[in-house]
Amino acid sequence: MYKTIAVMYGSDSSEWEVACRSGEFVASRIDGDKYDVYEIFARFGRWQVVACKKKDAMKVFFPEGSRPEIDKTDFSVSILGEKINFDYVYIVQHGAPGESGQLQGYFEMLGIPFSTCSSSVSAIAFDKYACKSYIRDLGIVKCAPDAFVHKGADIQAFASEVASKLKFPVFVKPTIGGSSFGVTMVKDASGVATAVGYAFGEGPTVLVEQGITGREFTCAAYRVSGKVRTLPIIEIISENEYFDYDAKYNGHSREVCPAEASDEIVALIQGTTSRIYESLGCSGVVRMDYILADDGLYFLEVNTIPGMTSASLVPKMVRAAGLDMTAFLSDIIENG
Repeated sequence: MYKTIAVMYGSDSSEWEVACRSGEFVASRIDGDKYDVYEIFARFGRWQVVACKKKDAMKVFFPEGSRPEIDKTDFSVSILGEKINFDYVYIVQHGAPGESGQLQGYFEMLGIPFSTCSSSVSAIAFDKYACKSYIRDLGIVKCAPDAFVHKGADIQAFASEVASKLKFPVFVKPTIGGSSFGVTMVKDASGVATAVGYAFGEGPTVLVEQGITGREFTCAAYRVSGKVRTLPIIEIISENEYFDYDAKYNGHSREVCPAEASDEIVALIQGTTSRIYESLGCSGVVRMDYILADDGLYFLEVNTIPGMTSASLVPKMVRAAGLDMTAFLSDIIENG
């Protein structure tokens, strides 16, 4: 069993504040009777301990300006003359480098176990186009028609391609990142170029997907004792035109958990989630998003580091399953 856990949060992306809330929640729920827990805020190369809680002791906060710096040569930290080496890292970074595979590669080289998918799986899942191409080839779930463009391409020509190839409305999104940053729903050809330019603000490649009409569902999976388990599915009902940042974080959506769906729909979504988890080679808790249309189930995306605030989807699933969050996190740590 591990003794000293580092919870890494923040990120270099637009999602860093959401990641901090997720990381703080995870740190607060990790079993303080089993582990010493250190919270590390990481952004743009500065990795600092912001708080720590040793077993059976009060939590200690380090004020800004006097936060101990992580030694990246071996991922250790010195606090009051004591050198602390971490047995395990719980990564709660939404966006790069924690969700892109870069941070995982660093820990793999150091031989330090961590909570998420491997560096290679994280890299595939992080890029929406690469991941969708991989999932499409599995043949286990439908994927919406799409178009793909790199920064530097002729955007007007690409907009014409989208208009001829796809039916409107379409969703224009950066291929990296999450929390709906850079995403636009476009209802006609005149808005494509502007939306693509906006999405380029988040990354160098953009995916345009044909909108699919149907019910939006999400499901998470994790592994315990070598077996993949799925959590109860959630139906997302947005008050806005789609599940955008405002709907996600400002209360403009209903998240029905467990979803009011037939046994057949539940089995389809949970079964598809389990198969994708296995086929991709996932680790830790991973969430998959879908649209259930009249002609079948459509894959939207994989979230290898899903939101973990008290109001986030995965904690809601955990509660609906009748599981204790602290015990659930211990399962992730000990069985990842």
